[in-house]
Amino acid sequence: MTTASDFTLSNAGLPSEREIETLAGALFADFDPATCASGIDSLLTKGDTAVIDRAAQKAQAFSDFDSYEGVVASLVHDYSQAEVLDYSQAGVLDYGQAVSHDYGQAPALDTHQAPSQVYSPALLSQSQADSQSALSTTKSVEKDEHASPSSAHTRIGSKTLEQIRADFPILHERVNGHQLVWFDNGATTQRPRQVIDRLVHYYEHENSNVHRGVHELADRSTDAMEKARQTVADFIGAPSAENIVFVRGTTEAINLVANAYVKQYLAPGDEIIVTLLEHHANIVPWQIIAAETGALIKVAPIDESGQIILSEYEKLFTPRTKFASATQVSNALGTITPVAEMIQIAHRHGVPILIDGAQSVAHIPVNVSALDADFFVFSGHKIYAPTGVGVVYGKKERLAAAKPYQGGGNMIKDVTFERTIYNEAPAKFEAGTAAIAQIVGLGAALEYVSAIGIADIGRYEHELTQYAMGEMRKIPGLHLIGNAAAKAGVLSFVLDGHDIFEIGEYLNRFGIAVRSGHHCAQPVLRHFGLEGTVRPTLAVYNSTDDIDEMVKALWSLSAK
Repeated sequence: MTTASDFTLSNAGLPSEREIETLAGALFADFDPATCASGIDSLLTKGDTAVIDRAAQKAQAFSDFDSYEGVVASLVHDYSQAEVLDYSQAGVLDYGQAVSHDYGQAPALDTHQAPSQVYSPALLSQSQADSQSALSTTKSVEKDEHASPSSAHTRIGSKTLEQIRADFPILHERVNGHQLVWFDNGATTQRPRQVIDRLVHYYEHENSNVHRGVHELADRSTDAMEKARQTVADFIGAPSAENIVFVRGTTEAINLVANAYVKQYLAPGDEIIVTLLEHHANIVPWQIIAAETGALIKVAPIDESGQIILSEYEKLFTPRTKFASATQVSNALGTITPVAEMIQIAHRHGVPILIDGAQSVAHIPVNVSALDADFFVFSGHKIYAPTGVGVVYGKKERLAAAKPYQGGGNMIKDVTFERTIYNEAPAKFEAGTAAIAQIVGLGAALEYVSAIGIADIGRYEHELTQYAMGEMRKIPGLHLIGNAAAKAGVLSFVLDGHDIFEIGEYLNRFGIAVRSGHHCAQPVLRHFGLEGTVRPTLAVYNSTDDIDEMVKALWSLSAK
């Protein structure tokens, strides 16, 4: 049981600064711990309840809670604050009184907000994923009182960490005499047995081309593919499976939108807005069509932590702006961008916008209807699915206005030598034989993630990210690149006196796989004066033991 002696006197019986940081991070990844600590100090010394007001408004904004009291109570229980807080110092009789006031209404969201108890992102930090789970005070990442954070007792949604790791056969691989530690998830994730088995079943029992056959296997294959399309729609909150177009990956998805939809609306002097955080796949396609049409590309800046400066972003919009495109999570820094606000800003100026979800979809809940995104794209292999499959979500009217991207079979209704009548979306953009098995595998991967709980995965990975950053910062000469308050599990760093490729090769000796290079994000790394970083990236099957192995190796290298 926690007692007052467990807390620092400087906090007058409140949790220590580190505990406040943990508490703030558990609630809101964008809730700055220093601000939280300052607010609690004001609560104690002046009776100023602004810190609780702000937390209440945030809770209501993203999860539609009727009362913040239940949320606070569960967190208070974990710290046994009821025994140690003395709110009389702040002119408040007790903790119940402190949370019983009317804290005002949450900021209004736009009309596309998802229904109550469905994830409806307002700021899109990982902690906001809480609202997708049942509104319960039970922690989703549960630990036995005496268990280590990475033990078999760690529960992530419906499974334990041990069960999740057992689902991925490749994690049992040994590299250079060591157990594989896979920290290259930003480049590609590994595949669970459930996805592998689904592919085997497809090839053994369903393999056929789709849509154009009347035999049994054609029906099975078509049903499997279209079921996967519906699974994708459900997973990202799309209104219909007809909003889902299958492509090879995020890169092809962005090229499709650029060429099939955006290019036709561009004239010399028109503008496309991107951000400094973008992957090359969300830069180069826009440069190509800009060169062909005479359009201009404008770039939204970031602050020193790596976060978008929203005020500067909005200033970029003019009557000549025709399109905007932005990443939801930076692949180089891990920054979780405020895409809900960015979409609202774009729409205020009458500009459609694409959101690149390649690095977000496996880590935080996404609801494209709540976001009101015009387009949302992602790759299957970043979310435990096979390579060679990706998704374009598009609003119905945007897909209807887009031109065919490629010509051929399947995307047509009727063909003569004089004219062709095209199919409606999504078939209009799926010329030729699709990557059917990969699509079926994507459906299985999303079912796997959904069965665990994407919100629960987000919370676990947030805890793991905070742990990793804390341990890595202790290493002499190590510099983390990208420290936004809202941050996913991307741990880019450099180490004084050591080349990034040397570091990657050194870690590989211990079976630890990381990515060393520019990560196809040269502009943002050069903004920080770098040509590359070492980039460990986290996934649901990683553990604090994995982190400890990497940190141990880096300590050894830093001493050389």
